[in-house]
Amino acid sequence: MNRDLLMQLDGYGLTTAEIHYYRLDYPTVLQLYVWQDYDLAPRFPALHGFLDHWRREIEAALHSVSVAHQHLIGPTEWRAVDGVISLH
Repeated sequence: MNRDLLMQLDGYGLTTAEIHYYRLDYPTVLQLYVWQDYDLAPRFPALHGFLDHWRREIEAALHSVSVAHQHLIGPTEWRAVDGVISLH
C-alpha cells in the first residue's frame, strides 16, 4: 500500500509550515521557506524534528513559524461496500 495512505489511516494529516527566517549575513532581509509533510496534530513531532535540524545545521535564524494542518482521511470515512461496479 501507499505510505501516505497508511499514514493518513493512522491519524496523520497534511501539515504545512511557513517558516520565516533571515540569514545571519543579511539580517534585514526576511525570507520564507515552506515545509510540508504528514504529521500528528497537536504535537507535530515531524515539524519539531525539522525545526531542531534547522537550528543545528542551517546558518539562518528563525523569525516565525505559521502552521496549517488538515486531516485528509479519517477512519470514519471508510466503509465496507458490497457489490461490483462494471465499467465499459
